[in-house]
Amino acid sequence: MSKSWKPSLLVLLAAVLLSTTRLSLAQSSYDEPWRPQFHFTPAKNFMNDPNGLVYYKGEYHLFYQHNPQGNVWGHMSWGHAVSTDMVHWRHLPLAIAEEEGKFMIYSGSAVVDWRNSSGLCEGRDKEDRSCLIAIYTAAGKDLQTQHLAYSNDRGRTWTNYLGNPIVDLKEPDFRDPKIFWYAPEKKWVMVAVLADERKLMIFDSPNLKDWKLLSSFGPAGDSAGQWECPDLFELPVEGTKEKKWVLIVNRNPGAPAGGTGTKYFVGWFDGLQFKNEKPASQELWADYGKDFYATNTFADLRAGDGRKIWMGWISNWQYANVEPTVQWRGAQSIPRTLGLRRFPDGIRLIQQPVREMKTLRGKEFHLENVSVAEANRRIKEAGIPGDTVEIQAELMPENSDEMGFRVRKGGAQETLVGISRRQKSVFIDRNKAGELSYSKEAGGRHSGQVQQASRVKLQIFVDRSSVEIFANDGEVTLTDRIYPLEHSVGIEVYSLNGNGKIKSLSIWKLDSMWK
Repeated sequence: MSKSWKPSLLVLLAAVLLSTTRLSLAQSSYDEPWRPQFHFTPAKNFMNDPNGLVYYKGEYHLFYQHNPQGNVWGHMSWGHAVSTDMVHWRHLPLAIAEEEGKFMIYSGSAVVDWRNSSGLCEGRDKEDRSCLIAIYTAAGKDLQTQHLAYSNDRGRTWTNYLGNPIVDLKEPDFRDPKIFWYAPEKKWVMVAVLADERKLMIFDSPNLKDWKLLSSFGPAGDSAGQWECPDLFELPVEGTKEKKWVLIVNRNPGAPAGGTGTKYFVGWFDGLQFKNEKPASQELWADYGKDFYATNTFADLRAGDGRKIWMGWISNWQYANVEPTVQWRGAQSIPRTLGLRRFPDGIRLIQQPVREMKTLRGKEFHLENVSVAEANRRIKEAGIPGDTVEIQAELMPENSDEMGFRVRKGGAQETLVGISRRQKSVFIDRNKAGELSYSKEAGGRHSGQVQQASRVKLQIFVDRSSVEIFANDGEVTLTDRIYPLEHSVGIEVYSLNGNGKIKSLSIWKLDSMWK
């Protein structure tokens, strides 16, 4: 070795050590450039589907598909976090680990067994013999079966039921059980899928352990792809006394923006079977962005709440294993309140961010009845850093072809969020959003139709690596991942080929959920 080489090696080692230390500090502080500040992410390693969302004794539980050994899919187990408000989360140890060499722990759901119907609850309080029950897919090499685990310490530790599996159809693609209590018949209902056959299977049980197959639904016009992560729930139709049942199937691939997406059907459930009230050819989608999948609704929300709330995984299987984060990968959406609204062409699912998100807001920046030029002047004067913001606006494109916002703007980078007046659509355009080299699918313009585009309300959540849009109080929702440079934090209003007007505009800087 030459003397001139040794200092270079020392410098290199020092640089690596310094870089590792900085990365470790950033990791512990959740302050990395692409680390979302108000979307749940794992402390490290890979995460996908939300699982077992449930509220119990003052805590919201988020379980999730997790690889505790690396930052790509594999060794799937249930990670775990809890929250008192669905916004600020606290990490807990791994909940249900894979049984290496036997099976991985795939997606499923959790419920509170309030009446101890399972006989597995050991509460000492005679008035409260409840416990948490999780039902998940045990995914072996050639067989997928449904297993039960239970917890008598508020989800901190879990015991696998000795009678597992509780459901076995001798199928290689039978997965993702979602459980709910069906009050009219005082029984438990499970929906799960034969994924490759695009078929929903419906079961019932008196005790969460012994299940009977009732009926099936599907493939409902789908001739390709898989069905995953089903859900079935009842919702009121906005402004009426009417209620409808909504069946969710997450489709991979085949979504409007390509790859994975969340599809739904509206109809009836009578405790035995689900019937779709629409023709099979009429496809309904919950989100028209690229990155919203594997949804799961909360069970057992506190008495009097009355909401149906879900979360989804913000990614797409076209590139989930190669997104450009390092020690962690994967994020969950902000929690969304669900409803149904009647439109001229039928009843549709609507989504709005949960009201608890308002707790992250800082001081409001507000304008009314201003031009695009005046709005941009005032935004620039205010100096609002746009890496973590909520924007609410009512826009009137008038004679403009297109109107909206440039967010995470800096140099040549920008993500467009706006309205196409001619196409009557709301869109996200991430063709200049930042890092795109990780996948040929990383760019693109994704859009969803609105009833009219002459006056549109937008609610936009911009985080360090994502954008979520709720148009017209939830009529259309879009979710996309983006990876801009750290300094790309500008916000700008734009109007193409015309003079659009801003009826109202509010911007809030959002605090970190991790503080």
